Amino acid sequence: MSNGQTIKPNPGSNLSGVKNVVVVASGKGGVGKSTTAVNLALALAKKGYSTGLFDADIYGPSQPLMLGIAPGTRPEVVDQKFMLPIEVYDIKCNSVGLLVDENQAMAWRGPMMVGAFNQILNDTRWGDLDFLVVDMPPGTGDIQLSLAQSVPVSGAVIVTTPQDVALLDAKRGIELFRKVEIPILGVVENMSIHICSNCGHSEHIFGDGGASRIAENYQVELLGELPLDANIRQQCDVGAPSVVAEPDGIVAGIYLAIACRVAEQLAEAKPADGMPNITISDD
Repeated sequence: MSNGQTIKPNPGSNLSGVKNVVVVASGKGGVGKSTTAVNLALALAKKGYSTGLFDADIYGPSQPLMLGIAPGTRPEVVDQKFMLPIEVYDIKCNSVGLLVDENQAMAWRGPMMVGAFNQILNDTRWGDLDFLVVDMPPGTGDIQLSLAQSVPVSGAVIVTTPQDVALLDAKRGIELFRKVEIPILGVVENMSIHICSNCGHSEHIFGDGGASRIAENYQVELLGELPLDANIRQQCDVGAPSVVAEPDGIVAGIYLAIACRVAEQLAEAKPADGMPNITISDD
């Protein structure tokens, strides 16, 4: 696969109706990858695209909490094998977190993890989707490489923070996806700037301009820079991410702009795929 061309699933596969698979990845944990994934999925849905979200972070599935799915909720099983995704906020979601107890530790080795990933992904009846956003496990090791190669990926979004250690891992993430010829749609920088809620003073606590330098060096887009804002975390913790909690807010606007660029890039790569047109205006 190269040049933005998607490997098509076999006819009759539960992925055969999915037009674009977008993986959201990070070189390390704790950079806001899952928060980016859920808000990207919600923003795509808000833009009118039929969207799914697959929580592939096997060791730390957080999407059920972020989407406010009640503990103990399980996907409906049909034909004694296939799962119907949970529908919430106009997106379809499935996660290993919906299949096991929330306190259960996933003590799986690499092959078991990859097998579980493939089974959940392929045994979920996603239906017809414009986008399936995949929240990948953090890291750049053999597991991530195997998962990337087992999914018909249209493009990857790399998430980082401004710290040098996070930026170094973000570079490794880009190199990983380039190695398997998956297009990089761009970089998202979380915790980019902090604005004091009392005095309004702004400060780049974790560094300044790191993601933009990576984007420039690798000739990919800087899709967006998110502030260090307690509301982003609090909204996900109560099951209402920024795009749905404050749809007209600044943070939601950034995620919506990211969603537009992701959709535009994939539409440019596949102009005849029948996706809805996007109109950008200053209104």
